[in-house]
Amino acid sequence: MTAPGGTLGELGESAALARIFPRLPASSATLVGPGDDAAVLAAPDGRFVVTTDTMIHGPDFRLAWSSPHDLGWKAAATNLADVVAMGAVPTALVVAVAAPPSTDVALLEGLADGLRDACEALAPGCGVVGGDLSSSATLTIAVTAFGDLQGRAPVLRSGARAGDVVAVSGALDLAAAGLELLFTQAVDAAGAPSAELASVVRAAHPVEVDAQLAPTPPLADGVAAALAGATAMLDVSDGLAIDARRIATASGIRIDLDSAAVGSPLALTGGEAHALLATFPADVALPGGFRVIGRVEAGEGLSVDGRDFAERGGWDPYRDGDR
Repeated sequence: MTAPGGTLGELGESAALARIFPRLPASSATLVGPGDDAAVLAAPDGRFVVTTDTMIHGPDFRLAWSSPHDLGWKAAATNLADVVAMGAVPTALVVAVAAPPSTDVALLEGLADGLRDACEALAPGCGVVGGDLSSSATLTIAVTAFGDLQGRAPVLRSGARAGDVVAVSGALDLAAAGLELLFTQAVDAAGAPSAELASVVRAAHPVEVDAQLAPTPPLADGVAAALAGATAMLDVSDGLAIDARRIATASGIRIDLDSAAVGSPLALTGGEAHALLATFPADVALPGGFRVIGRVEAGEGLSVDGRDFAERGGWDPYRDGDR
């Protein structure tokens, strides 16, 4: 059924954008916003952090499980997490959407509402300053996010040193548990995603499913970690084991995780947690919601309770994209 307001094919690009622009959040860094060939942003620090990510129907989300609001929220939250993992304050998003002409414009309005609500809740002052709308057989959402370092050095993956503690802020296993629930309980007899079953699963397991479909990463703790002296940091998007090993490789050290502190095995191998993983000097008082889950040692690679950890897990779009 066509929703009130028509489809993108019926409205055309200009009319569709006129419906969407009023719903998008404004950025406090905007000098020139949507309407020109490009936006202009203030960069008081003289530097800016920039990151980009793409969400594609099929490998990254299912419309049967995610509402348009969920998609907008997650598109914003996942990119904002990468900005704060550098120790920066999010300032602006640029959003490009490619959708079939038959798409109801109400979907894009819901997407815009999700972007707005995520920015207001997670990163006040950050807004959408531009983007693009195009046609595609597959719904695709691409977001580029910008951040202000406010005079601080960026927190890189390469700064961990032997003797540091390894700490995390945010849940490590909820999003993976939510995804497992959806794949096991929100599919029909043929294995296709079911909107009706997803509603039942979400009502029964709201914490886990919301962590997957509309995550709330601890964004404020990114800047707090930078101010506290974090030596390395990243957004745990592909799984704790994969991302901890990335810090170890970039820093030329070994990370040893404490399984009791990490929690469930799913916390090690599940993806899309969007927690913040950081290393700190041992004498630093951990800020915000950070808790110690391991230590940095001389050597290389990743271990758990002193034993090498080589188990495969986490998210790889080329390996797991058909799931």
